[in-house]
Amino acid sequence: MSARPNAILFDWDSTLVDNWPGVTAAMNAALNAFDLPSWTETEMRARAKRSMRDNFPTIFGARWEEARDVFYKAFEERHLSALQALAGAEDLLSALRDRSMLLGVVSNKNGDFLRAEAEVLGWSGYFHRIVGATDAKKDKPAREPVDLALMDSGHSAGERVWFVGDSLVDLQCGIESGCTAVLIGDDPISEADLEKWPPAFHFADCDEMRRALTD
Repeated sequence: MSARPNAILFDWDSTLVDNWPGVTAAMNAALNAFDLPSWTETEMRARAKRSMRDNFPTIFGARWEEARDVFYKAFEERHLSALQALAGAEDLLSALRDRSMLLGVVSNKNGDFLRAEAEVLGWSGYFHRIVGATDAKKDKPAREPVDLALMDSGHSAGERVWFVGDSLVDLQCGIESGCTAVLIGDDPISEADLEKWPPAFHFADCDEMRRALTD
């Protein structure tokens, strides 16, 4: 592969880990507290791409902060026990670290939960910085969390920095920040959106990405 990256910023959920059972249970606790219908895990995956401070006011209206507190309480009780690394994710991170590549995380999951999950997986040491929702002035797809993730790294957003994620929001964030947007996995994205926000590369999973960068 030509023009290998100097740094890579990863999304978290559905890119490196699976924690959707915990997220779905916490969301349903919040929905049920407001007498709203529960979501399936499939619905949760489709609707949870943007950050809570962007999504919850639309769902819960003026009382969205109350719903946030219910969600956080329920999620804190189970997010570490429900967490699973995706197949090949740790091998990918290890291989990239062995090649002295700078790595970071930019996610729309709450930053404290995000860093706790990285810690329990033993992954904190892989990353220069782990940036979650509300850590920067704006959340993904805005550029601010990208710049925060790269702060003091010696790298700045550009084509030699890859932004890797599974969703349209990740493609938007990568392209809008001037990075090389890379799609991973098979999350459904419309052809129209892919034409508007085209990934430079698309990998089926972490193993395919590792082979492309290290073989």
